[in-house]
Amino acid sequence: MILRTPVLLISAALILSGCASSDTEAEVVASPAATSAPALTGTPVSVEVTGEIEAEPAVVITPGDPVTELGITDLIVGEGDKVPAGATVTAQYVGYGAASGAMFDASWARGEPATFPLGQLILGWQEGLVGMQVGGRRLLVIPAALGYGENPPPGSGIQPGETLIFVVDLVSFQ
Repeated sequence: MILRTPVLLISAALILSGCASSDTEAEVVASPAATSAPALTGTPVSVEVTGEIEAEPAVVITPGDPVTELGITDLIVGEGDKVPAGATVTAQYVGYGAASGAMFDASWARGEPATFPLGQLILGWQEGLVGMQVGGRRLLVIPAALGYGENPPPGSGIQPGETLIFVVDLVSFQ
C-alpha cells in the first residue's frame, strides 16, 4: 500500500482496492470536511506510508509548514471494536518529527507492542486513537500544541514546536 497525502487531505477517506500486496496503490479522496476547510497558506507536510499491517511501515516525510490541527487518516480500517475515550491501548507504532524527518520512537524496535492508558499520552494520541478499530493502521499528524509543544522530552530528538507523525497499528484495548 502506498499513501501520499498532504496535511490538507489528512482527514480524507482512504479507498483501498485489493490490498493483498504491498505494491497496491491507495487512492485518497477528500472528505466533505476536508473540501470545506479554508485554504491553508504555505507548503503542507507530505507523508508516504508503505508496508503491510503487523510489520513496521516505511515512512517518507516531505517537510512543510507546521500543522495547526490534528490529522487522522485510517490507512487500513480494522474490523474489531472501536477504542473509547479513556481506554488502555496496546499498539505497535512508529513516530517521526515532521521537520527533521527523523524517527524518534518505535515499538517495533523494541520487538513488542506497547501498552498505554490513553489518559497518560499526549493529546494527539488521546484524541487521535478514539474510534480506531482493532486490527487497523492509522496515520496521525499531530500539531505541537497536541504533542510536546515547545518543551519536548530532553534527548528525544523532537524539536521544540515540531509537528509529530505517527503510524499506529492497534492490537487491542481495554
